[in-house]
Formats: sequence, C-alpha cells, structure tokens
Amino acid sequence: MAVKTEKITFPGSQGHLLSARLDSPDGEIKGYALLVHCFTCSSNTLAASHISAALTEKGIGVFRFDFTGLGSSEGEFSNTNFSSNIEDIKAAIDFLRSQNKTPQILIGHSLGGAAVLRAAENVPDLKALATINAPSDPIHLRHVLNSSIEEINSQGYANVVLAGRTFQIQKQFIDDLEKHKSLDYLKDITAALLIFHSPQDKTVEIENARLIFTAARHPKNFISLYGADHLLTKIEDADYVADIICSWVNRYMSEKKETTREDDPQGVTVTEMGEGRFTQVVHAAGHTFFVDEPVDVGGDNRGPGPYDLILASLGACTSITLRMYAEHKNIPLKGIKVTLNHEKIYNEDLVNCVETNARLDLINRDITLTGDLTPEQKDGLLRIAEKCPVHKTLSQPSVIKTSLKTD
Repeated sequence: MAVKTEKITFPGSQGHLLSARLDSPDGEIKGYALLVHCFTCSSNTLAASHISAALTEKGIGVFRFDFTGLGSSEGEFSNTNFSSNIEDIKAAIDFLRSQNKTPQILIGHSLGGAAVLRAAENVPDLKALATINAPSDPIHLRHVLNSSIEEINSQGYANVVLAGRTFQIQKQFIDDLEKHKSLDYLKDITAALLIFHSPQDKTVEIENARLIFTAARHPKNFISLYGADHLLTKIEDADYVADIICSWVNRYMSEKKETTREDDPQGVTVTEMGEGRFTQVVHAAGHTFFVDEPVDVGGDNRGPGPYDLILASLGACTSITLRMYAEHKNIPLKGIKVTLNHEKIYNEDLVNCVETNARLDLINRDITLTGDLTPEQKDGLLRIAEKCPVHKTLSQPSVIKTSLKTD
C-alpha cells in the first residue's frame, strides 16, 4: 500500500515548535496511532520506522514527533523533564484532535512508554496502548545517571554522555522523577494494553514489565522479546514487534464509518471525567472532546470552557451561514474570520433597556471578510450574519426542561 508522508510542526508544552511526521495509507484510514520515542532518541529510530510502516500498511495512520530539545524540534533538552514529556504528548494529542485525527492507539518505547501510560487519560476514546521495554517507574533513570548524580546534586547539573551523545541533565530533571512513583493510575486505564519487554534488556530490567502488568487491568497481554536489546536495533526484532502490534490492534479497531446525528439519538452527552476537578468529556455527533475550566479558577485547562463553546458555536454558525450565502449569490468571498468575546454588563450600558439593576450578557462579534467585495456585498453579508440559526437561538427566549434520571 502506498504511503503519504506529511512533515508537520506543532506547538509543544513549552511553546516551542515540535517536529513531527504523519504517515498515512493512500486509501481508507481505519484510525490513527501516536508513536512516542525513547529517552534522548528521536522519532526516526529503526523501531519507530518499522512499526509505522507496518501500521500504515494495515490502514492505520501514524503520527510521531520529537520531544522538546530532541531531533528536529526546537527548545533546550536541559529545560525538559518527564513531566514536560507527558505534556508534549498531550499537546500532540490535542493537535491531532484539532485535525480530526484523534489517536485511538498509543505506542511508547522505553521512557516514551512510561509517558504514554500517564498521558492515556487524555484520550477518552483510546482503544489500544502498547509499551516497548518501558520502565514502570521513571525513577529508574537514576541508575542510568548514577555516576553523575553527585555532580548534579552539588552543582545543579552535569554533562552526561548517553548513547554516544552529550546531554546536560539538570537537578530539576532528577527532582521531577520523584513525582511519578505511584502506579495507581494504571487501574484507571480501560484501553487494551500490550506490554513488550526483553529479558535481556540491560537498561530497563524485565521486572518493570511485571510491575506494569500486575498493576494494570484487563484486557492486557505480555510479549517476551527474547534476545532483543533495549532499543530494538536488530531489524528482525523491530519487525517482530511491528507485526504483533498490527495483528493485536486489529482486534480492537473497528471499521471507521461516517457518523450522523441520527446515529446518536441522545444528542449531546456530557460526563464528568473523574480526573481533575472540573474536566468533562463531551460526546457529540460521533466526536469526543474535553471541556474544562482554566487553571486560575481551579480547573486543569484540558479543553475550552462552557462559554468558549457558546462563542465557538456562534462564530462557526456565522461563518458557515456566510459561506452558504456567498456561494448561493456567487459572491467572490475568499475568507472569513469571526472573533468573539463575552462579557456581563449593567443595563445602563445599553440603550432602551427597560429593567434596572440587571446584568446582561453582551457578545461582541467582529467579522473579517477577504475578497474583492463591493460595499453592497459586504452590507448584504453583514445582514445575513444576523440571521444565522445560533444567533437567533441566543437572541430570543429559550425554554430548558430539566429532569432527573437515575442509572
């Protein structure tokens, strides 16, 4: 099967542009996988390349990226840590979600495996998760850095040679590892889990696989990579892992089909995520996304807030209505941008307001139109904006009926 490769950059957790690639089958796509590389490596390792090739051959698109400060990504590796790696993965998931390519499969190699396990909560529709020679606890890195720990603690950093390259490891990196000791989070992962590990792995001992397997819930499987090294540098080992992953995920991947609103008679459902204080999981017309509150009001900022969605609905409806009108009237409208904000104002700020001492909702909507438009065409488009369905819903009284149901 032919493969299409797209080079991509997206903003990481620290604001730097991260380098990525999306390999897609040239045909029907069953779903998407996010493949995460090992500690101090890049997304172009032998194992990553072979796993990606095998999955795309089976109709699954694969997204892989370089962590901040590694490979072709921007930023300084010395300013990163395990927590920032997890946040980079979440940023990648959010980017894919924005492109309507939310991953249903997560695959992580070595420390990348430990990171995807902890990032899995960010993918509510995750179906399958695979780790390769992954540590159960990232604190195991201390023994890799053992000869430099005293220097790191005394002067705040040390230059450490890893896999033939020199990296600056700061004390904050070591301190951050201590935050991720618990394995309790594994019992909350509902996706199918496949654990690969080599008994001969001298970097991450196979005991780590046992600890992950014991703490995780079913469905879960373990595959021994007997004779393989930690990085899967032998082609036959990389191919073996790739082939098994392809067969395994096929069990959990259903054929992708178009979802219509008629397929979801309940309409929109909102469920408390159970992680974080306010995070909600929204299912609407076959799509899944998060709604949350900003950090400054006690949320985790995992998604837009409720009022953001109201503004987004009005903005999207406005733009769609304008596009339909322009096409119908053959207006040379090239682009539409709608910017909105919401505020509460006192009635004295409005003309002809009858009530007193009341606060009113004001939505400011600015519309930017591009194209060779006449003044008459612009005026016509502005009038049509006032007639979009969501505008009408928001600007006239509505009735909300609420009932209490029990499971």
